[in-house]
Amino acid sequence: MIKDFRDLIVYRKAYQISLDIHKVSLKIPQFEKDELGSQIRRASKSVAMNIAEGFGRNSSLADFKRFMIMAQGSCDEVRVQLDYCRDLGYITEAEHDAYENAYVEVGKMLTKMLTKMLTKMLKTWQKQSGI
Repeated sequence: MIKDFRDLIVYRKAYQISLDIHKVSLKIPQFEKDELGSQIRRASKSVAMNIAEGFGRNSSLADFKRFMIMAQGSCDEVRVQLDYCRDLGYITEAEHDAYENAYVEVGKMLTKMLTKMLTKMLKTWQKQSGI
């Protein structure tokens, strides 16, 4: 039974990737650490934070949906920043591909979780409404 956002596999995966991204971003040249490095750290952490906040607001379908969509958007933002890191030579192609695949997977997990939650809530609403 899921009692806490930390019980969600998607949260745990997003959190772990953000730790990895944080460590990698510290290897970016000093002149980029406050720009690209800071942006990728904030965006990667935003994925896990939005999952947690959305879970905490799951009594409101609109809030839950909004935070899952923001988490998805942050996944895509990190993917663009990873492209910059690769193309500027700050990470290898293999590192890029590993993180890219991880964020694509998290995005799919978010979509699946959101779809399941919406379906479950719709069925509950239909049952309560007598439809």
